[in-house]
Amino acid sequence: MVTSPEPAPGEGPVRPVSVSLHEGTIAALKARTGKRGMSAYVEALIQRQLERDRLRELIEDAEAEHGAVDQAAVEAKRAVLRGDTAGSADAA
Repeated sequence: MVTSPEPAPGEGPVRPVSVSLHEGTIAALKARTGKRGMSAYVEALIQRQLERDRLRELIEDAEAEHGAVDQAAVEAKRAVLRGDTAGSADAA
């Protein structure tokens, strides 16, 4: 028997699920999305969180293999991206 792989986040048929949320969260969600946009908003939030979770796992795997990231080097690269290269000759 051949089973098909599970669809990736954002793929496959849509089906209803039940989740429990605090009343204040529901009110804020409705205020932001309207009653009809709630599902799409929650879907996008969950997909973004899943991406962040996968990225964190990749970072943890890379650090386990190559060691921890040098924070000074990260800050130097951020300075280059922001254009704050003054006084940072070794930033690149």
